[in-house]
Amino acid sequence: MTDTELWAEFSEKFGIKNASYEAWAFGCDADELAELVKNGIKTATSSAFLLYELENELLPTVDGKYDIILDSNENAVCIIKTSKVYVVPFCEVSEEHAYREGEGDRTLSYWRRVHEQFFTEELEAVGLCFDENMKVVCEEFELVYKNRQ
Repeated sequence: MTDTELWAEFSEKFGIKNASYEAWAFGCDADELAELVKNGIKTATSSAFLLYELENELLPTVDGKYDIILDSNENAVCIIKTSKVYVVPFCEVSEEHAYREGEGDRTLSYWRRVHEQFFTEELEAVGLCFDENMKVVCEEFELVYKNRQ
């Protein structure tokens, strides 16, 4: 199912009018992470603040906008709505946030290990270096609809 088809199904079922959405896939292991979101396990994500600055991109907001999560083949998996956004240094990301991200054993040590590697690769690709004091954009979201297929 495409994002357009899933959005049409969702908006018709719930009478959603004049709302917008963005469709996107997670940067690494899109299939696994989309499945975790669809199953209600992953309810948070994080990204490098430096990349927002570099790309002159606005931070995510809690504004009623929806996001359609795609798998690696651009199939629409589910729809989420952002409920909280905050920025903290990497070294201050909480155990609660790590647990909400739903990955691995859901511990902070696991989160730090895989995210340090992920952020290091992302930043090196644009000529920047990882630092554990770098700012991280933490987002929390709610699953509002999932593709039944």
